[in-house]
Amino acid sequence: MRITDPAQIQRYYQALLDRSPEYIGTFYVGVRTTSVFCIATCRARKPKAENVEFFSDFKDALDAGYRPCKICRPTEHAHDMPPPVASAMALLRANPKEKIGDARLRADGIGPEAVRRWFLKHYGMTFQAYQRMTRINQAMEELKTGKRSIDTALDHGYQSLSGFGYTYRKLIGGSPSAAGRDTVILISRLTTPIGPMFICATEQGVCLLEFVDRRMLETEFEDLQRRLRARIIAGENEAIRQARRELDEYFAGTRPTFSVPLDTPGSDFQRTVWQALQSIPCGQTASYKQQAERIGRPQAVRAVAAANGANRVSILIPCHRVIGSNGDLTGYGGGLARKQWLLAHEASLARHTDSCDDSR
Repeated sequence: MRITDPAQIQRYYQALLDRSPEYIGTFYVGVRTTSVFCIATCRARKPKAENVEFFSDFKDALDAGYRPCKICRPTEHAHDMPPPVASAMALLRANPKEKIGDARLRADGIGPEAVRRWFLKHYGMTFQAYQRMTRINQAMEELKTGKRSIDTALDHGYQSLSGFGYTYRKLIGGSPSAAGRDTVILISRLTTPIGPMFICATEQGVCLLEFVDRRMLETEFEDLQRRLRARIIAGENEAIRQARRELDEYFAGTRPTFSVPLDTPGSDFQRTVWQALQSIPCGQTASYKQQAERIGRPQAVRAVAAANGANRVSILIPCHRVIGSNGDLTGYGGGLARKQWLLAHEASLARHTDSCDDSR
């Protein structure tokens, strides 16, 4: 929403002048004279106070007619980790099997309170809970190779096999001895030019890719866990890493199609609709009626629209390419501003790809 409180506006404007990193993601400032919007740390020349307005969400800035600043790239960097969190994550990566408590964070000059607040806001859990999940995921991978439970427990900082077993059962739902048969859904975050996204994957492939501010996201998580009979824990696997690489190339304007494997539980009809979505070429659109005809169900337009809306894997399964029969943009879980951005990006991407093909 647009910020109207004078005291808050004054505080935000001073933070903009100071380029205060602790305000990253807290507000977005629209500059009326240039029609761009920025985050607090933007390096561009500072506008006068009478030429700015502040928003609590970047979608509000987009809806107000502002475009992202090319210097600070607000939709991409608004959710970057602040320095204390980045330091804590670097410490975790350097010591993946160590339990990093508040005392260790303070010893490294990191305030645990700031880290805890950031993780609660962006992951819905504490840094300690995030650590437990990543350690258990690593332990499960080791158990699958045949490593003994007691050795795995001790290597990951657990004082006893019973304590390791309790945590494993709590997070995974099974016992360490059943690691080879356990199914888990790993969840991670990625940043894109149009906002941060959650990505989930099983060993079979990506099963969810959604913007973190999508409505009903919690319901999607619950439905996914029920359908796959698995629990969601923090971590990464090869499917997530491949999706990151391909999405980076897509947003950089060099990849029009995706090859990352998908794991999309749903009804036979839904899966047919999702497959048809993937057949819409990059840079093109189709109507719900055309999609219904494509799958041989010309009378099932509404059912096709419902299945389209049930898609959990944004961009990779391009439901944003479906528009109204009259050419108007229709509903999109990520918001119409993002849908418009994606279609414009893909039109440019398709032109670039065609010109590259023609030059060969």
